[in-house]
Amino acid sequence: MAIVVNKPLPEFEANATGGIKVSNTSHLGHIVVLYFYPKDNTPGCTTEAMQFRDKYKDFVKAGATVFGVSRDNMKSHDDFKAKLELPFELIADTEEKMCHMFGVVKNKIMYGKKVKGIERSTFLVGADGVLKQEWRGLKVPGHVDEVLKAVKLLKKAA
Repeated sequence: MAIVVNKPLPEFEANATGGIKVSNTSHLGHIVVLYFYPKDNTPGCTTEAMQFRDKYKDFVKAGATVFGVSRDNMKSHDDFKAKLELPFELIADTEEKMCHMFGVVKNKIMYGKKVKGIERSTFLVGADGVLKQEWRGLKVPGHVDEVLKAVKLLKKAA
């Protein structure tokens, strides 16, 4: 089941760091930011995680819960989270269920070889469980500020 803007998220359940289970209904009543990234401990992903970390209090103040999502396993996520002192949880989508549901698995060229990878993407889910906005194939600089602005507008509209 694919996701569509202005429609409720389809059913899913995933495990996150901190022993948390995340599902399409687990955070109703809260705005949720799901940001998908290719891999723990890589330059772009580290920068993006640090930018979400540095603005985390602003996201919380605006009523949002932030989750990072990648195909890395829980051990990798725990290490990445500890190393960067991330205040939010990371979802381990090792079976790529969420990645496929959100349509972020893309064919990429790495070192001249075709590989399947995660396209850096962010999704904004309203407190009602409806997908409000999506950013796909994005660049890290300025992105976190753009998402925060969208969260604040969504809160104001609620």
